[in-house]
Amino acid sequence: MTNNFELSNNERLVMDVLGRENSPKSAYMILDELRGSGFRAPLQVYRALEKLIGMGRVHRLESLNAFIACNHISCEKTGGTAFVICNRCEHVQEVCDDSVSLFLSGLAKKTKFKASKTSIELHGICDACEDA
Repeated sequence: MTNNFELSNNERLVMDVLGRENSPKSAYMILDELRGSGFRAPLQVYRALEKLIGMGRVHRLESLNAFIACNHISCEKTGGTAFVICNRCEHVQEVCDDSVSLFLSGLAKKTKFKASKTSIELHGICDACEDA
């Protein structure tokens, strides 16, 4: 994983926004938070996000069209990630372990499919929201 000092200024600013909390943010939400730091256009945010995703520092949650900081340094090594997303509070839990990777590679093998990207997004209600 890349150290913060190896990031460009824009990448570091975007990473700081995503690292503050464990809820997903759209590129426009990130832009709104960074306007005071010189960000003027969505393209600045998208470029930084693209680089951060390439470095394995950020994940794109496809179902939400949003982004979240990676919480596991072994994420890129295991080959598969699952995200558990609460529909009420939008808390996201990243699950990155061998069981996810084994399931996804087994599914690809079973269906004779060569996957280029593997992730799972589970939506529901977390325990905290269920108890509230």
